[in-house]
Amino acid sequence: MKVALLVKKSQVELAGDKPSDRLHRLLADGDPTVAHVMASHEEHRGTVAEVKAALQGAGVDVTRIRKRRQPFDASSFDLVVTVGGDGTLLAASHSVGTTPVLGVNSAPSTSMGFFCGARKGSAAASIEQALAGKLKSTSLTRMEVSVNGETVYGRVLNDCLFCHQIPASTSRYILEYEGQVEEQTSSGFWVGPAAGSTAAQRSAGGKVLPLSSKQLQLVVREAYRPFDDMQDMTRVIASDGTTIVARSKTRNMRLYVDGPDRVVKVSLGDVVEFTQGPEPLRLLGISSRRRSWGRDKNGGKA
Repeated sequence: MKVALLVKKSQVELAGDKPSDRLHRLLADGDPTVAHVMASHEEHRGTVAEVKAALQGAGVDVTRIRKRRQPFDASSFDLVVTVGGDGTLLAASHSVGTTPVLGVNSAPSTSMGFFCGARKGSAAASIEQALAGKLKSTSLTRMEVSVNGETVYGRVLNDCLFCHQIPASTSRYILEYEGQVEEQTSSGFWVGPAAGSTAAQRSAGGKVLPLSSKQLQLVVREAYRPFDDMQDMTRVIASDGTTIVARSKTRNMRLYVDGPDRVVKVSLGDVVEFTQGPEPLRLLGISSRRRSWGRDKNGGKA
């Protein structure tokens, strides 16, 4: 079997051996902002060692994806394994079509790992089950985004943030959905499939959708209503197969796709469309009934 392995770098690894790096100075001073950095780093290293040993013991052909943002062809692999947190899995997911993905939460004491079906301590057992085809899985709907009729991203798993390039500036646009049209002024909006509804959309007042849902959800951030104007489209649940349209009334708008690393420029008059993507993502080790959770006494998922 062929396995693609994507491993994140911890903050300590990113800082390297440079004594002058600010992280090392803060650690030496015992600064509270980096209080958990070393413990998280050691936890991460232990998980990476566990995963590598499990893959080596299984005798599979492993290809290391060295750069987190590096696109790769997942169709040539039987399994994709990510070691880190949700950001690492999201980075890999844009290169994955039908290949199953197992996310390993490498530092569960400090990382939520919503999309991760394994964690430190259980990674080896989960990898063994995944390679044997015995690990439970669920298919998550992804979103397709187009600008002026051209698809810019077809595998959005978490969400898109549509807003002005300067966070302190106002976003102006026209929303259209199922015959409704509404001009809005706000701080922008979140839109994404069910998998992203427990994160930013929920924080902005949206609804938590079941992971099995094929709906998309749009949640407007801080709608501007100077005269208490009624607005009907600050929360939109889009049915399977329908499209949400946004027309930009501002030159310097941006689409942030699944985090800050993928950015699309949107200008005055551009038309952005959000619809269900053609390729769901098959995640291993999680249940479609999982919605949200707290933390156990050790800081892991409850």
